[in-house]
This record gives sequence, structure tokens and C-alpha cells, in this order.
Amino acid sequence: MAKILLAEDDENLGFMVQDNLESLGHSVKWCQDGTQALEAFGSSDFEICLLDVMMPKMDGFELATNIRRKNELVPIIFLTAKSQEEDRLLGFEIGGDDYVTKPFSIKELTYRIEVFLRRVNNNSDITSTQLIQFGSSTFDTKNLIYSYQKYNQSLTQMEANLLALLIANKNELIKRETILEKIWGENDYFKGRSLDVFVTRLRKYLKDDSCLEIRNHHGVGFTLLIEE
Repeated sequence: MAKILLAEDDENLGFMVQDNLESLGHSVKWCQDGTQALEAFGSSDFEICLLDVMMPKMDGFELATNIRRKNELVPIIFLTAKSQEEDRLLGFEIGGDDYVTKPFSIKELTYRIEVFLRRVNNNSDITSTQLIQFGSSTFDTKNLIYSYQKYNQSLTQMEANLLALLIANKNELIKRETILEKIWGENDYFKGRSLDVFVTRLRKYLKDDSCLEIRNHHGVGFTLLIEE
């Protein structure tokens, strides 16, 4: 079970989420504004953060930015009533991993949480080995760190999941719908847009290794090309 930070200013929703998650065995610290949540985050170790976007004192995007300065690994799920694509993409760009749109069911939220609590399991060889060599780079699957020469980059759980999937299928085309189903659990338009954000991030991390290229097959999928 997980230790969860919940930042939600709606008293009824916050109580309902906390009560239901704790009934499943999770430990939930509920904060009703962003400033309180950031203070709580700095004083304890959380395994996942659930952040409302619209909150007093500090909104969810600013809170997520501050959390990412302190911890690049902890999964962040936004709880948002906003339906604008730009808002959702902004959440991913500043370090969010997923979102749940209000109103949502506890079953849906629990599923999202379980996605992050599961270790990368797309390929048994990758998950059973801590250090993976690909190209001139290495991927530490236990500590979620990508390395090339003296460069080290901590990855979020979703970045690590995506990189693991690409490595497991190196030099092969992986269709977008396959990636979305394996990483996010559903083939959804907005998740598809977020996939592009995550691929852009990985390209930035891998750009100095000339043996590696993430090739985009427009509208179809992606291939991680590795020059042996």
C-alpha cells in the first residue's frame, strides 16, 4: 500500500477520496491548499501525489513545479475539472505523469494509482536486470536513472516505463495505441497528446548519444533505433 499526498480544497471531495483510499489500506495526507501540501511534502516521503489544479494560495501546477524541484521521481496525478487540452498538456510539460478529470469515480482513481505502483513489467529481462546497456547509454531500472558518459538524468515513473518499453522493442515499430494501452492503460486522445510530450522529453535526454534515435512514424507509432 502507498503513502499518498492529496492536495484538494473541496472538503467533500477531499474527505471522500481520503476515506476511500484509506479503506483500501493506503496512508493519505490530505491538505486543503497548495502551500500546506508543499510543506507536507517537504516533511515526509510520499509514493504518489494527487494534486487538484484549482486551489487557493498555490495552484496545482505551481505545486507540481515545486515538488519536481525537490523530487524528480515521485508520480504526480492531477485532479482537474479543466477540459482544455492546453491545460492538460501544461500539466505534463511541468512534470505531471497523469490526470483524472472531475467528476471521477474512486475506481478510476484507484486504477490510476495502481498503474504507478506497479513496477515496469513489459519485459521480464528488463525488469529483472537493474542496469541496461543500450547504444552508449545505460538505464538503471531500479533507481530510474538514464546515463550517458558523465550525464545522469533522473526519470519520472512514466518516462522510465516508456523508455523500458522502447528498449524492450528496440529497432521495431511500436504502434501508438499499443504504447498507450501498456503505459496508461487506455487509448485516449489526450493521453496520445501526452505521449508526444513524453517522447519529446526522452529525445532531449538521449540526444547526445549518437547511437540512439527515437524515430516518429507519423500517426502510427515510434521506433527506438539503436546502432550496435
